[in-house]
Amino acid sequence: MRHLKILFTLAFGLLIFSSSSASTDDACAVHLILLSGQSNMANMVPARVFSPEVEKHFGAENVVVVKVARSGQPIRRWYKMWKVNVDQNPAQIGDLFEQLMKETETAMKGKSIKSVTLIWMQGERDAKERLADRYEEAFLGILEQLKSDLKVEEIHYIIGRLSDAGLGKKDWDKIREVQQKLGEAGPRSAWINTDDLNDDGQKHNDLHYSEKGYDLLAERFSREAIELLTNAKQAGK
Repeated sequence: MRHLKILFTLAFGLLIFSSSSASTDDACAVHLILLSGQSNMANMVPARVFSPEVEKHFGAENVVVVKVARSGQPIRRWYKMWKVNVDQNPAQIGDLFEQLMKETETAMKGKSIKSVTLIWMQGERDAKERLADRYEEAFLGILEQLKSDLKVEEIHYIIGRLSDAGLGKKDWDKIREVQQKLGEAGPRSAWINTDDLNDDGQKHNDLHYSEKGYDLLAERFSREAIELLTNAKQAGK
């Protein structure tokens, strides 16, 4: 009888510890939102519109936003399995992805992941270098890298489709098509239109956006992120 009481006490203690640990983990779990891409992402300031919107909806303590973006960069700076040619620097393959992961590791100290969302604004450089045929494979590869490095099964993602600045150019149009296709791939994906963000009376179909255009970009990204994450929660995912 005494042994049974001891076993019961130990089992009960383990149950309480386990429940307490789970509650602590849940309390530290956050929505991780990664912003990355080239110049039009680099020029968007998350603190102006994006972060306040998602924090207002989910609570500032429940969201971590990490941004790594650099002007004029091709997708191979993120995709680690890219096969280089003689004109490409092997040292730059996937290096911006590694930087994104380092920034994420720092931002996530003491926290666990509730969900991961990639917000992507990139593609102009690949269109210029006529690499549209490799774009879809590279983007999907980046998603797999995120799953592996962050140890998650699913990634939400939102793509800002290339604007109308280069319409009529074969690779530009192709990347727009690929981005829209990826954005419509399923319940965890979305894309936003940017065709109206580069016109402000002084600019017309410019490569970059006006100040108001960047705020609208952030607003659209935040709206889609909130919708994706809310729908996932309601679906129990």
